[in-house]
Amino acid sequence: MKKAIIIANGDKPKINQIKYLKKIGYKKIICADGGANSARKLNIVPDVIIGDLDSITKENLKFFKKKTKIIKYKRQNDTDVEKSLKYLIGKGFGDVVLLGATGNRLDHTICNLGIVLKYFSKIKISILHGNSFLKAYNNNVELNTVKNEIISVYGFDKKTKIKSTGLKYPLKNIALPLGEKESTSNVATSNKITLKIKGGIMFVIRDYKTMKKYDFI
Repeated sequence: MKKAIIIANGDKPKINQIKYLKKIGYKKIICADGGANSARKLNIVPDVIIGDLDSITKENLKFFKKKTKIIKYKRQNDTDVEKSLKYLIGKGFGDVVLLGATGNRLDHTICNLGIVLKYFSKIKISILHGNSFLKAYNNNVELNTVKNEIISVYGFDKKTKIKSTGLKYPLKNIALPLGEKESTSNVATSNKITLKIKGGIMFVIRDYKTMKKYDFI
């Protein structure tokens, strides 16, 4: 499966995160418009910069012009992250880690979380921010863990239900509708957990440093 990194125009990611992701197969780097400003600060030359180019600085646009493929879209009916995803889907990519998805714009953060759901059937999207690694699931999954790893689970409606084994606070075929119930800071009790999800999509948020240490990504 072809893998890529998208750097969005939120908080600047850490260079060691990008180096690790490239090491495990996320070779191609796409900057969603202003994400290129973060790339410049990190001394990274992305493969492609995509967007309406209203967020990248003129100085950085000039800097990358002869180094990077730049694709400008005038349309405003999708975000720069979505433009980047559509480009990658068209190129046959199936797995993306989104960096810089959160920042001082709460609306952008919510939008990017929604994009994970919106494009779920087309491309696998994970979000890495700080020490949190988010993945979305809609079926039965077995996850390698370590005892006492913190694992949080979030749903979005009453029709989507989950059953778990290997968690300190078991989820017994229940729904986790947003704003009503959640499983925040649950704890792994063994080296494996199983999640059986039916009826929709749920987010699982894990500890990035633990996942990196034990090659769980």
